[in-house]
Amino acid sequence: MIINTYDPRALEPAFGIGMSGVEGLGTGAAWGRVEPGGASTGHQHDETEFFVVVAGQGEFVVDGRRHPARPGTLALFEPFESHVLENTGDTDLVFLTQYWRDPVRAMRSAGEQERLAFGERPVFVFSTPPTPNGDLHLGHLSGPYLGADAFVRFQRMNGTQAWHLTGSDDYQSYVVGAARREGREPAETAAHYSAEIARTLALMDIVPDQYTVTDSEPGYRQGLQDFFSRVVASGWASVTERDALFDGASGRYLYEVDVRGGCPGCGSGTSGNICEECGEPNTVVDLAGPRSTSSDDEPRRAPLARWSLPLHLFREEVAGRHSAGRVPARLRELSDRVFARPALDIPLSHPSDWGVPPAEQDVDGQVVWVWPEMSYGFLHGIESLGIRLGRGWKAAAPEQDWKIVHFFGYDNSFYHSVLYPVLYRLAHPDWQPDIDYHVNEFYLLEGEKFSTSRRHAIWGKEILGEDTVDAVRYFLGRTRPECERTDFRRADFAATVRNTLIGTWQRWLNDLGMRIAKHYDGKAPDAGMWTPEHSAFLARLGTRLEAVTGALRADGFSLNGAAAELEGLVEDTVRFSRQESRTAQSAAWQDEARTAIALELAAARLLAHAATPLMPRFAGRLAVALDLPEPAEWPRTVELVAPGGEIRLADAVFFTPIPELDEQGRGESAR
Repeated sequence: MIINTYDPRALEPAFGIGMSGVEGLGTGAAWGRVEPGGASTGHQHDETEFFVVVAGQGEFVVDGRRHPARPGTLALFEPFESHVLENTGDTDLVFLTQYWRDPVRAMRSAGEQERLAFGERPVFVFSTPPTPNGDLHLGHLSGPYLGADAFVRFQRMNGTQAWHLTGSDDYQSYVVGAARREGREPAETAAHYSAEIARTLALMDIVPDQYTVTDSEPGYRQGLQDFFSRVVASGWASVTERDALFDGASGRYLYEVDVRGGCPGCGSGTSGNICEECGEPNTVVDLAGPRSTSSDDEPRRAPLARWSLPLHLFREEVAGRHSAGRVPARLRELSDRVFARPALDIPLSHPSDWGVPPAEQDVDGQVVWVWPEMSYGFLHGIESLGIRLGRGWKAAAPEQDWKIVHFFGYDNSFYHSVLYPVLYRLAHPDWQPDIDYHVNEFYLLEGEKFSTSRRHAIWGKEILGEDTVDAVRYFLGRTRPECERTDFRRADFAATVRNTLIGTWQRWLNDLGMRIAKHYDGKAPDAGMWTPEHSAFLARLGTRLEAVTGALRADGFSLNGAAAELEGLVEDTVRFSRQESRTAQSAAWQDEARTAIALELAAARLLAHAATPLMPRFAGRLAVALDLPEPAEWPRTVELVAPGGEIRLADAVFFTPIPELDEQGRGESAR
């Protein structure tokens, strides 16, 4: 017999609350206490665990969904379900927990689609708003924009309320730099390139549900000022006088585009305020050998009062946010580096006449720094989308059930994953944002960084067209820099189109269509007799479906993986077709031959559905050629094409050869 009594004196800190172990039950067990107003830290693990609430009032937050917790409540958490227990009452919330490992249950839960689905929650998927100081090239398109678009398409096929939001980040200092070079005003420059960016995205079949143009968006300036005032009202942001850098000749304040130097973190050459190589921020005065980009005079240091935030004091806050969502190791490692510094006071305002000034009058001639501004811009985008959809979403009152998913390049990682969680905490202390992050590295061109100044770029408008967009999306998906830098090579792109998309995919589909036209009068045959090889191939298709689903799911999202599975699906089918062709003409094996053709059609049907998030035009055309409606739902299983459907594959053209691109990225048709 075991008797164990809850004793608050035995509690020790664990998971942000007090806990004390219970021994001898044959499983892990413990008493726990959440104090009034407190909450356990969000976490997930491979054990199955249940809580029994014995006193107090609160809520369980499980994968973003809230459930009441009161005496007598038992809650069982499947492996990998993220869970938090909050105390919403005015007395201690006491519970007993037991947990144990079940490998079979853990494996099943790891791939459980229902657990990973977002349910009825609204899902806002953001690709970082591009700076309107130029158009988009393939380096831009391969990262946040293609990623967010494919993510939303997959989620919608699974019944999720998901929207893609982006826009133009008009108040960047880089817009001012472009305006100087082009001899026009920043507002004119921003408006011009914002429109060009939207057109390029559309050529890529990326049409965001919300495209916010910050300089002309109604209510944006007032909303930003209110957000900044909330941050100020928290008491953490204050006007602080610290050294800044100024141009030695003109006296102009130097930051971002106007200054270069050595990164204080990694030593690489960098512009002001952020290092693209290591991702760490700088305060400009800590650059090694700083130089102004507008004069050769030595920059001078002088004190300047700016709104500032002691970010180094929020390590635990950021760590808590990182434990609650999908945060790649790359971002967690960056956070560790940033918070290893003894101090990091981040300016929140800078001297400029381009941007939105704070409502507070504590400093003159300054605007809210565009990167803190962007944290508000995301909330404003949700409100603007809600107005069009008839939903009551408010930027000033973010809701607990919002799911936010960010796609961005590694050079923006500090802002998204470190600075913004802190700003949200200060502006909206009662909001517990649920945010996932998807980050990409730099995409190279022929082994070197894309460079506008050196004309080392392939612009979207130079390569995208009716006949190329699917090929571009496929190749970028296959090669985009998800975990490490990757390389776009013109010869590789042309070879992939020639050998993979045309030489393998299209050749197989055309050949299948010709065989159906010849032997089945152009109609989909019904399956006949099945051999062990047939059932094995059906199982193989099921494995491919499971794999491509895993590559597009929120937890394991990878367009590299999805593209590889699509290619593998076709290769499996071509191999199967060759294997079965040996008896296809034999009169004695016609029932089996019909089954083989039906299975090839099943593979084509699966390809049409599975390719939809990455290659929507190809997927739609393939579905039409199979006499099917345009794919709108993600397949749960492999299905045969209904017998009798008209198959129009024999003469279908899905892909065309890509002209050789010249060194400026232009194909023959673009000259």
